[in-house]
Amino acid sequence: MSAAVSPILLRNPWWLFWHNEVKRGFLLSSLTLLGVVGGFVARGYELEGLQNSLWAMAFLAGGVPSGIKAVRSLLKEHKLDVDLLMVVAALGAASVGQAGDGAILLFLFSLSNTLQSWAMNRTRRAIEALMTLHPEGANVLLPDGSEQWKPLDALRPGDTLVVRPGERFAADGTLLEGYTDVDESALTGESVPVDKKPGDPVRSGTLNGHGVVRVRVERPASESTLARLIKLVESARAAKSRTERFAERFEGPYTIAVLSSAPLVFMVAHYGFGLEAAQAWYRAMTFLVVASPCAVVIATPAAVLSAMAAGARAGALFKSGAALESLSRANIFVFDKTGTLTQGRMKLVSLEVLQGSEAEARALAAGIERYSEHPIAQAIAQAWDGPVPEIGEIRAIQGHGVVGVMADGTQVWVGNRRLLGELGIKLPPGLEARLQILEHQGQTTAVLGMNHHPVALLGVGDTPRPEAARAVAELRQQGARVIMLTGDREAVANHIAAQVGISEVYAELLPEEKLERILQLSREGTVVMVGDGLNDAPALNAAAVGVSMAAGSDVSLESADLVLMKNDLNRLVGAQKLARATTRTVYFNLTFALGVIVVVGAFALVGQVPLPMGVLAHEGGTVFVVLVGLRLLLHRVSGWNPSLQ
Repeated sequence: MSAAVSPILLRNPWWLFWHNEVKRGFLLSSLTLLGVVGGFVARGYELEGLQNSLWAMAFLAGGVPSGIKAVRSLLKEHKLDVDLLMVVAALGAASVGQAGDGAILLFLFSLSNTLQSWAMNRTRRAIEALMTLHPEGANVLLPDGSEQWKPLDALRPGDTLVVRPGERFAADGTLLEGYTDVDESALTGESVPVDKKPGDPVRSGTLNGHGVVRVRVERPASESTLARLIKLVESARAAKSRTERFAERFEGPYTIAVLSSAPLVFMVAHYGFGLEAAQAWYRAMTFLVVASPCAVVIATPAAVLSAMAAGARAGALFKSGAALESLSRANIFVFDKTGTLTQGRMKLVSLEVLQGSEAEARALAAGIERYSEHPIAQAIAQAWDGPVPEIGEIRAIQGHGVVGVMADGTQVWVGNRRLLGELGIKLPPGLEARLQILEHQGQTTAVLGMNHHPVALLGVGDTPRPEAARAVAELRQQGARVIMLTGDREAVANHIAAQVGISEVYAELLPEEKLERILQLSREGTVVMVGDGLNDAPALNAAAVGVSMAAGSDVSLESADLVLMKNDLNRLVGAQKLARATTRTVYFNLTFALGVIVVVGAFALVGQVPLPMGVLAHEGGTVFVVLVGLRLLLHRVSGWNPSLQ
């Protein structure tokens, strides 16, 4: 029967909703809150029946899941945890007539568990986002010249793949036939598509440009670059999760101590001091209520949720309290280049006219490049918004450039050195030296010409974000060490680094090399990694705090602990200030909450605190730490410092 029912359940939206841990948690927390608030309102109107019913709903919604978890932990792992303590404390409060207090305790704890589940659920989504870059299969060339589509796991070393424009390479391999340009930004951070010719390697997950090519598979898909990247993300996230669960080691001793103390208090009061059983039980339950860590539990969420709300309002989206705490003590900031310190799109940044005027050169270049979809061609075309000459017979030479003919028969061309060699044109030494200067500045160069005469030298490059230099300067002013890690060329990296004020640069790094560098830096301090590409995902996970730009890849967004929603690096500086304020607030709240437990608990043990006073101290302490935490809602997240202007 179960086999027949399962497919139906899998299509049932309510079943799917209930089996989603995060959604179920928020639903139960909401029901618990409804029961708490409704119960107190009913008590105000002296509706005892409705009051008890609502508080019973709060106990069921907030207590049953924790009770089930506590029993499983006790039976399977043979340990007592804080779930059991919360349930017992809530029942203890109800046994002496303070069911409302117990309901509040259960709500706070339920909400805390739900938020933790939500944060940890990011791992699965990050891996799924990575997997979407893997094509399901590829077209394999057979010996008779025909093609056969094969799934990914059926590809073998030695197979020849036929890859068309716009398709992703399914496996690591070597280009056998054809010329193309490949977008490798997802893996290397290279801002410009890389020209490929026979004999060049290609990596799985990268995007083929405009050529139809044939590729020999060198490694099976399970050992490809993308597959290794997925494993790196999984292992880095798993290592971080162990760190985030460090506090769990303290649950057992605290729970055992408090649970053991309640019957001990009862026996000492009853048998040692001769109190009646009812009075001894009253004193024991008063102590249990006072000792229950309600204020301790809410101390961190109150501050963290307020800080997260303040950050989100300003465009800095934190995904966990651990990220806030780690960012507050960060002293090493590592930046990716492409799309992070730079704008991530190509622009015509230099134009050196050799013949005619600048306007004529821009118009001529735009006229021949306007029909091309290549990023460099688009950058050149978009640099001119005026009229352009009519150019026909345009043909693209893969990996070289573009050639066309004007109405008067004049040949127009724009391309790299290989195109000049194809056309039999040799640059004078002086022009070659100028091209090398532009390339040393990190620009991708091209030559515009008519017939056999160069007309202009073009330089296309990615430009720094307007706020990047200011953000780096303020971080350094605060004593932070600022580093650039990038997969881009060393010349490009050094040029951008000089513009934004970074002196420590590591270039031409693969994802695993970025990860290795982050792990090394983690032994020297608390590391923040800022990136936006798929290739940054392992490093983002391995760093104490991973930061992604909102315009980044889905993988980087899922892997990051902090997302800068407005793509503004100044918000990173403001986010760290917010994190430091949050940490100070959390430490104060915890100190206060624990102090209340110790002081009031001590008086409760000797019978100097009646239950109403204990409840008042307990609830008053809880309300106080909540209000202190809510102050962070007023915190303004801004990284701008006028002194740096």
